[in-house]
Amino acid sequence: MTNSGNTSAILNAGMFYLKEKLGVIDTEVFITAIRSDRFDYTEWRKENLFKGMSAKEINEAAAEFCDKNHRPPLKNEKLI
Repeated sequence: MTNSGNTSAILNAGMFYLKEKLGVIDTEVFITAIRSDRFDYTEWRKENLFKGMSAKEINEAAAEFCDKNHRPPLKNEKLI
């Protein structure tokens, strides 16, 4: 995790990766969906994100992603 003083860097990195992977239009669609009152991230996370994975598996997947994408962790970022 990163500390709250790094919010701007997190937002910039997030937008960069969204636009890189989804493109500008799909990034806008994603942001609109996230901001909608119908979207409950907490519920979605419980049901979809890392479903059936142990903490060790999540950590390994995150490390593999960073290695594969040549992305160093953000300052003060810790994997699970």
